[in-house]
Amino acid sequence: MSQTTVTAANEEQRAAWVARTLPAVERVRPGLWSIPVPIPINPLRYVLVYALEIPGGVAIIDAGWNTDEAFDALASGLGIAGYEITDVKAVLVTHIHPDHYGLAGRIRDVSGAWIGLHPADARLVRDRYDDSAIEALISRERTLLVRCGVPDMTAQELAGASMMVRNFVTMAVPDRLIEDGERLDLPGWDLKAIWTPGHSPGHLCFVEPERRLLFSGDHVLAKITPIVAVHPQSAPNPLADYLDALRAVGKLDVDEVLPAHEFRFLELAERVDYVIGHHEERLAEVERTLGETGGATCWELASRLTWSRPWESIPAYMRRSANNETLAHLVWLQARGLVARVEGEPDIWLPAQDSPQTK
Repeated sequence: MSQTTVTAANEEQRAAWVARTLPAVERVRPGLWSIPVPIPINPLRYVLVYALEIPGGVAIIDAGWNTDEAFDALASGLGIAGYEITDVKAVLVTHIHPDHYGLAGRIRDVSGAWIGLHPADARLVRDRYDDSAIEALISRERTLLVRCGVPDMTAQELAGASMMVRNFVTMAVPDRLIEDGERLDLPGWDLKAIWTPGHSPGHLCFVEPERRLLFSGDHVLAKITPIVAVHPQSAPNPLADYLDALRAVGKLDVDEVLPAHEFRFLELAERVDYVIGHHEERLAEVERTLGETGGATCWELASRLTWSRPWESIPAYMRRSANNETLAHLVWLQARGLVARVEGEPDIWLPAQDSPQTK
């Protein structure tokens, strides 16, 4: 499927993404600012924090990783807008991944701002970021990987592969839970929360109908597609959730999409159609490749699929993501009776017609 080309809302911001530089702090609309906050050692390079002016200060959408560089960049960007960190009154977190949630607690410590999350992500905070709970989460991930057919030693290594990013997170229990359809109490703004699960169980987008804007977090991006994977903290069928949420968001009548990465763009419906088509092609490839094998583990199947580079050159920690994304597609196909799973250690996946239940 050929890549769609969306129209950048700001060509300088798009050019900065292409040039792999940090875009400028930008006044997007009266009372609305875009502030790039750098992400260390990550191909995404930065998260776009949006500052919404309200009486007596600002509310921000997302926060960035908890590093001094990120904190200073956010403070500098707010300074350009005429504010300080102490003026932040609210941190609306689209989801609990470190580049969105990591700095929220530090901002609250400095400013007294309240932190808001969807309940489905709020339930995961302690298991993910509390030191006393993390070993149990690693153990659950290892069990999942073994059932996917990952060799024992590799599974042990991959289960804890993302633990280093916890250093970029300040553990912060949210002050408020933001429900689907809730209108946020931000004077001067008609901001409505939309629950868009998939990339995380509690991912939120925010729509501003009067200004015809969608703050899309990681749900819809201009160029890349977010990871949708089965893992110990995911919903049972996250890809089904994600595609349903995409279709709902694609119906919104907005003029501009403000994502958390890359650059702002205009064509929401067209971009949503492309991402849905991308997953439909991937589902067809998974089903076709499984048919060619006659039966395989998830790990074996993942190694046979098309990726952006040869499987052998994919770093180990990224192979875990590839495996768990493949599992999400298998689970979606299983729910529709197109493939079957023979449970065990490891699970074996079969074309539906080869399932023992159909013979």
